[in-house]
Amino acid sequence: MDDPPVLIWFRRDLRLGDHPALDAAARSGAPVIPVFVHDETVEALGAAAKWRLGEGLRVFGAALEAAGSRLILRRGAAEDVLRDLVQETGAQAVYWQRMYAGEAIARDTAVKAALTRAGIKAESFPGAVLFEPWTVQTGQGKPYSVYSPFWRAVRTRDPGSPLVPPKRLRAPESWPASDRLEDWRMGAAMRRGAGVVAAYATIGEAAAAARLTAFFEEKLRCYALERDLPASDATSGLSENLSWGEIAPRRIWKAGMAAREAGVEGAEKFLSELVWRDFAWHLLYHHPRMARENWRAGWDAFPWRGDNAEAERWRRGMTGEPFVDAAMREMFVTGRMHNRARMIAASYLTKHLLTDWRVGLAWFQDCLTDWDPASNAMGWQWVAGCGPDAAPYFRIFNPETQAEKFDPDGAYRRAFIAEGQRTPPATATDYFAAVPERWGLSPVQAYPGRILSLSAGRDRALAAYARRDSAPAG
Repeated sequence: MDDPPVLIWFRRDLRLGDHPALDAAARSGAPVIPVFVHDETVEALGAAAKWRLGEGLRVFGAALEAAGSRLILRRGAAEDVLRDLVQETGAQAVYWQRMYAGEAIARDTAVKAALTRAGIKAESFPGAVLFEPWTVQTGQGKPYSVYSPFWRAVRTRDPGSPLVPPKRLRAPESWPASDRLEDWRMGAAMRRGAGVVAAYATIGEAAAAARLTAFFEEKLRCYALERDLPASDATSGLSENLSWGEIAPRRIWKAGMAAREAGVEGAEKFLSELVWRDFAWHLLYHHPRMARENWRAGWDAFPWRGDNAEAERWRRGMTGEPFVDAAMREMFVTGRMHNRARMIAASYLTKHLLTDWRVGLAWFQDCLTDWDPASNAMGWQWVAGCGPDAAPYFRIFNPETQAEKFDPDGAYRRAFIAEGQRTPPATATDYFAAVPERWGLSPVQAYPGRILSLSAGRDRALAAYARRDSAPAG
């Protein structure tokens, strides 16, 4: 072709603004063809994440059309799909934003090698994290495994200024064929739950930008004081948009730095939480096993139970511990879970119920619309005690005392537990509209009794830890 296009392979980066790969393609002057590939990594997504990705693709496709472009959808192995598109379009290059999980790196490496062998320029760009994983090192030239020094190392570092989105994207003379998004049935596994969760989702780049502005104007000053109160709505909610790349972390960093320099209370804490996300991705990049294996040596023999009937009650929000159950139901209704509640729910499963953290990880992976493989793996291992920079294994969150401290008036528990309330709110009754009918749950049934006493669960966990510590090495 006289005017060969550039293919932009989109993945978890559904935005136009501050997108280095897209910016490079637009600046080249060549026609740009945006592509999304439904490959095996998409097929492996949990129900809620796959539904949310589908909704993100729908909104992103509309944004591309407003910029004079369109999103080409293809299904199959990425290497095969991209090779076919290069042949169909005569593309001169394929660009994409880097990913850092082990399986994504392996796929992208194979794709780059195949394209290069075929004489096609293949180039990856930053944009998913603030700082590339190989650029933050200890004084000994090693990656950090403890958060506090990691934060100190990047606290004043400049990741660069966000790139402005292109107003128009040059279209090719003709467009390749595209699948129809509706034919992919991205929300099929959600069944009736999709309609419930949809009411709580904030989808797309424009919505993410509005959410960022509202947070800084209305909530940032109280963030450090109220972020641990799940009923206060004090957090940014941006994890959903960050997960699918609908907003660039660098854009959030710039806004946070400006607020910190202006002396806005809460800005420092908010920035440190944003960097926590980077820290998780750096860990997963350097230690891919973190997503599936115990990080710390000596934990493989710990007597965690596999899946069990009590874990099933945990999944259904029927443990009899109101703070835990409210957290699990919040996730089923909204697709997200407050961070404090995540710690309580995870601690209860791994410590009071002595259930393997991977059982919980799998459920979160299936139910979270903001599912992030790095943050969730690190979070579960941190709570369980077997992960990097982990909470001390003997720290066992008590749901009752945590509720007294962080939900003193019971507002969060009432928001998601309908049983016993004369007129429960929609957030509580929505749970029963979202869960599988086969569960046979109803808001008028009696609230379940406890699986076990909190003191008995704590004693059992501490005894297991003591046996682990006293076991001979090897």
